[in-house]
Amino acid sequence: MDEEDPTALDPSFADLFEPNERMPCQLYLVSPNEIGGDFADRLQAALDGGPVAAFQLRLKSASDDEVLRAAERLMPICAAHEVAFIVNDRVDLARASGADGVHLGQGDGDPREARRILGPSAQIGVTCHDSRHLAMDAGEAGADYVAFGAFFPTSTKETFHRPDPSILGWWSRVFEIPCVAIGGITPENGRVLVEAGADFLAVCSAVWSHEQGPGAGVAAFSALLGSKSSA
Repeated sequence: MDEEDPTALDPSFADLFEPNERMPCQLYLVSPNEIGGDFADRLQAALDGGPVAAFQLRLKSASDDEVLRAAERLMPICAAHEVAFIVNDRVDLARASGADGVHLGQGDGDPREARRILGPSAQIGVTCHDSRHLAMDAGEAGADYVAFGAFFPTSTKETFHRPDPSILGWWSRVFEIPCVAIGGITPENGRVLVEAGADFLAVCSAVWSHEQGPGAGVAAFSALLGSKSSA
C-alpha cells in the first residue's frame, strides 16, 4: 500500500486504460551481495543459460576498489552477451567503471544529477517501493525505468514494502517508461507479475542459489518468459 495514499489501488483499475504496446517481459539479473573469485565463471554460466537483458552489480559491503575490480572482470562478459551492465547505488562508480548505467535507491541521489554525470545514453533506474508517487517523480526526473517491490519475501535484503501486482498494470498502461518487479521472485511465483504488466523481472537468489547452477536458474525463467511471450 502506498504510504502517500492510504487507499489501496483497485486491482481492476488498469482495465480502464488501453494497454500500451510493450516488449515481452525480460530478465534483469542482480548479483549476490558478496561474490567469490569464481563469480566470473558463474556469471558466464548464467548468461549462457538464456536471455538476460541487464545485470546489476550490487555489492553493498564491498570497498570502492573491490567494486571497480569486479566491474573490470564482469563487464566484458556482459558485453559479449549484449547485456547491459548496471552499478547499484553509486553514480561515481558507474562513471569510473564505464558501466552502462546506475540503479538508484531513494537515498542515492537525483536522477537528473545522475544523467548530468553519466550522459544521455546511460540507463538510470530508480527504486520506488510500493509508491505511485515516487514512480511518477522518478519518471519526471528522467529515469529510464522504475522498480517496484518487494513483491514476495526475500532474504537478499531487508524490505518494508509489499506492493500489490496491480501497481504494475497501472504503471504499464498509463506510462511508457518500463517497470521492473523485484523481491523474492522465482519461476514459480513470477507469472502473476508478468501477467500484471512487469517489463522486467529482477531476480537474484532464484538464479545464484539454484540447485543445478545459475545457468539452470536463468533457463527456468526463460521457460516462464518464453511461454508468456508466445502465448
